[in-house]
Amino acid sequence: MRGPHMRRIAQAAAALSLAFGVLTTIGSTGAHAATYHGCPDGYVCIYPENAGWNNDTPSHFYFEYGTYNLTDMHGLHRIENNQTGGATMRTCTGYNGTGCEGYLPAQWGITKDLTPINSITLQA
Repeated sequence: MRGPHMRRIAQAAAALSLAFGVLTTIGSTGAHAATYHGCPDGYVCIYPENAGWNNDTPSHFYFEYGTYNLTDMHGLHRIENNQTGGATMRTCTGYNGTGCEGYLPAQWGITKDLTPINSITLQA
């Protein structure tokens, strides 16, 4: 795909990377894998600090829409949004979903410094 559609996709990815860090897509096709690097279908997963994919073993799993406060998460962590149906995820500097930053689309992953992050939200 070339032309204005690709430019819009690239611009959207660039805008997201400013808010989240290094973005990668989970898959290159529209197909959805049941599990991606140990993150089950429909979940947002966070991997241990400075461990990358951690041998496909996330340390935290989130499934229900809502807000989750984080405890003792510092440094670089891999985050995968393996949700479906266009569900998004946000990182927030405050507790209880306050001070939220950009949206991480379904089927995208990032590596992000979670030192200033105190909560995440999952939403449709």
